[in-house]
Amino acid sequence: MNHPETGAPQRADFRHAERLRVRWAEVDLQKIVFNGHYLMYFDTAVAGWWRAMAMPYHETMEAFQGDFYVRKATVEYEASARYDDQIEVGIRCAHLGRSSMRLQAAVFRDARRLVHGELVYVFADPSTQRAKAIPSPLRDWFEAFEAGASMVQVQLGAWEVVGCEAQRLRHAVFTQEQGIAAALDQDGADAGALHAIARNRLGFAVGTARLLPANAGQARIGRMAVMAGLRGGRVGRQMLDALVDAARARGDREVSLHAQASAVGFYARAGFERRGAPFVAAGIEHQEMVRRL
Repeated sequence: MNHPETGAPQRADFRHAERLRVRWAEVDLQKIVFNGHYLMYFDTAVAGWWRAMAMPYHETMEAFQGDFYVRKATVEYEASARYDDQIEVGIRCAHLGRSSMRLQAAVFRDARRLVHGELVYVFADPSTQRAKAIPSPLRDWFEAFEAGASMVQVQLGAWEVVGCEAQRLRHAVFTQEQGIAAALDQDGADAGALHAIARNRLGFAVGTARLLPANAGQARIGRMAVMAGLRGGRVGRQMLDALVDAARARGDREVSLHAQASAVGFYARAGFERRGAPFVAAGIEHQEMVRRL
């Protein structure tokens, strides 16, 4: 990752690419995307890059007592995106210095590169904005992601082992974010369930879910909660896969769940199918979904 770059990047060079759609407000009088908006596309993709690393930005920066500040941004234009185009914006860490990080960015439409550029960030003390060395764990994190490593580890365990972390995440998602009464979350089933906790490379718990005991070979997954800023970064999918594998290993014939309406697509991509009509629980529309093992 520390070697000098040769030539402009191709789509295959990026592990992370953010999918966007060009909005009407981003097109100028020439009927193409206004040049300044490409920096906004880059910045949006950088946020997705952090998410893909299972790295909640503010909490991570607080842990390392620093922050990244943009020092330089360059853009090279090759072709134009137009209104309603579907584009992908790739971001990757191309070089790490002692206190600086160079991100390579590119915008693609149907794998054709339209624009590419670089963003140079400096890691600094937030109070003085004076540069400081990028901490080794953070450097290792970037390098591991670009090398294709998994960004979270899923631990399966009993409530007495992982309950504190699971309850904290569930309270943040269900009670604080969604307004569900805490009493509805505490249904008495946690003690007998198998729980999943997803932790990032710093050991932060960023997601949880549970698998209830099977009844006649039918198991149920529930209480899926992922930190808001990390949704869409595969944390939930890795927990779901781990619990499905656990159900299969103990001989269950199927796994069902009650998906919130906004998450039906997520579960469908994991092989779950709708069963029955939608229903409302805790004031939120749900859909029962099932996957046969």
